[in-house]
Amino acid sequence: MTPDLFDAAPAVPSPAERVQQLHRLLHHHAHRYYVLDAPEIPDAEYDQLFRELQALEAAHPELLTPDSPTQRVGGKVLDGLTPVRHAVPMLSIETETDTTAAGAQSFDARVRKALGLQESAPPVEYAAELKFDGLAINLRYERGVLVQAATRGDGETGEDVTQNVRTIGQIPLRLNGCEAPVLEVRGEVYMRRDDFEALNAKQREKGEKTFINPRNTAAGAIRQLDPALVAQRPLSFYAYGLGEVQGWSVPGTHAQMLDALQAMGLPVCEERAVAQGAAGLTAFHEAIRARRDALPFDIDGVVYKVNALALQQQLGFKTREPRWAVAHKYPAQEMLTTVQAIEVQVGRTGKLTPVAKLAPVFVGGVTVTNATLHNEDEARRKDVRVGDTVIVRRAGDVIPEVVAVLPEKRQPGAEMFTMPNTCPVCGSAAVREEGEADYRCTGGLYCSAQRKQAMLHFASRRAVDIEGLGDKLVDQLVDSGVVKTLPDLYRLGLTALASLERMADKSAQNIVDALEQSKQTTLPRFLYGLGIRHVGEATAKALARHFGKLDAIMDAKEDQLLQVPDVGPIVAQSIHTFFQQAHNREVVEQLRACGLRWEEGEPSPAAQLPLAGKTFVLTGTLPTLSRDEAKEMLEAAGAKVASSVSKKTDYLVAGAEAGSKLDKARELGVTVLDEAGLRALLSTAA
Repeated sequence: MTPDLFDAAPAVPSPAERVQQLHRLLHHHAHRYYVLDAPEIPDAEYDQLFRELQALEAAHPELLTPDSPTQRVGGKVLDGLTPVRHAVPMLSIETETDTTAAGAQSFDARVRKALGLQESAPPVEYAAELKFDGLAINLRYERGVLVQAATRGDGETGEDVTQNVRTIGQIPLRLNGCEAPVLEVRGEVYMRRDDFEALNAKQREKGEKTFINPRNTAAGAIRQLDPALVAQRPLSFYAYGLGEVQGWSVPGTHAQMLDALQAMGLPVCEERAVAQGAAGLTAFHEAIRARRDALPFDIDGVVYKVNALALQQQLGFKTREPRWAVAHKYPAQEMLTTVQAIEVQVGRTGKLTPVAKLAPVFVGGVTVTNATLHNEDEARRKDVRVGDTVIVRRAGDVIPEVVAVLPEKRQPGAEMFTMPNTCPVCGSAAVREEGEADYRCTGGLYCSAQRKQAMLHFASRRAVDIEGLGDKLVDQLVDSGVVKTLPDLYRLGLTALASLERMADKSAQNIVDALEQSKQTTLPRFLYGLGIRHVGEATAKALARHFGKLDAIMDAKEDQLLQVPDVGPIVAQSIHTFFQQAHNREVVEQLRACGLRWEEGEPSPAAQLPLAGKTFVLTGTLPTLSRDEAKEMLEAAGAKVASSVSKKTDYLVAGAEAGSKLDKARELGVTVLDEAGLRALLSTAA
């Protein structure tokens, strides 16, 4: 038998060979995951390879190298940060504070003058990129391996943060295709906004202190003495320049240099461009400004650099700043100011929001005098007090907010904020329900802050249904002072309506007629129209059926309300609180006096109704009944009408073009009725 009839046994790699294989695999997959956001293998498979490498290194300590993926985590706690002298100083660049197009034009004019260019000469080519709001870092690679990371410090001397930087997954421990004796890469460590919010959410869950902003959090993490703590911070990195270089041919332009760094596996921001002259710089500045708030991280401007490195050398430096680069700022999004007062505002839906009244400060392109504190929990968590010096943030069209307090500047005797237990507008009880963050005014119809919303809700089609009473007309009526309370609507005369702007006589008459028609309503519609918190259409119908009369509902105790199907403790409390307030009862009595009428009956507890406990779903178009009519008939018989089919569904009422609900009902074995079957069931049950 000849040897070639047998398959050769696969060669088993030595521990050293397998370690190198695992290095390559893990570096490759880390780059795909952290930099390209395009993983090729599941996390579990990556973890398995990682554990195999850990086991090999534990068995063969001589195989452990600085570029091993296992060196990203762990490391001993440091006593302090060691100073590092930069081989090439990390200098700052000039800042252009004119945030208009003139800032770019001024820089271009200075460059052209320094280069001795005539007006007729072609435009200068620039590399335009973002000015990240993070912490500058110098990464030193020797023979392609990361050997040191240092902060900027004073530009001449920084601090050694190598152990901490190794924990950042985006930073390669070994460069692809680079064996240069020395290559220092400079860039920014930062924190994405979504990572920052997630980190603060975890801090709140643990009851621990939250962080002020992404920049401070990233900078503080890098300077931690315990790398294990740094590994818990979601840090990111972008490369944007070079330090010391030995044995590597630097490309001819800044843009080409960034492309080369990216090819080595370093993350480089895609938000960059090669721009021609001042017009190109202005266009870049404006394009980024328009998209600034949509970026996943904070920036405070853009950076322009003469693209050709030869021209950079020709331009040189002035004092300690390069003539060939400038940072073109945007309006600051965070500024310091003082809290002059804390007021509570009432929204259209009754939500109470504490608002800090500020000493005027220019931030985010506008002068800000108010900033939201969101709710009592947030105000207390940030511990904002009158007289405090605070950091205010405004980004784009976002409502300004207080992000942090400077407690060291607090005046003695400053009192902690407490939310009032009554509405500051109408004096009604302000209630914070269990599990809710917000306090709400219970005044509803009576509260002037909620007046427009209350009227629109009362007039809506499923409530009292006042045709033609929409947003614009309600705005006119309330803003002009013609209507101050809900009953005022029914006291409107033709003359008052016709006097409104853009209101013709016929339109005014139509509104008067619609108001008159709306006086004949039903008890469920009237109850729903009152806008009692948590009382929707179904609950209003259940209340009307159970009690029969409005007075019985108004006088019901919480334990009596709890006897109504689907009314739990929160809903019962909301109904009881609403009707216990004299001004709400007064509004109801005035509406009755204006002529609103409905039929009232005897109490019909749901347990006594024929279809009590049965759940129906309606779908398709019925021959003679509308969906609302069928729903009302079923609810009057005690049934619950749901929107989707489930195992709890007893009947599906199907009309023409029933669709997927019919398929689901058949699949689950739910009884299907047509309109005739529904009517038969209702007549049998009656």
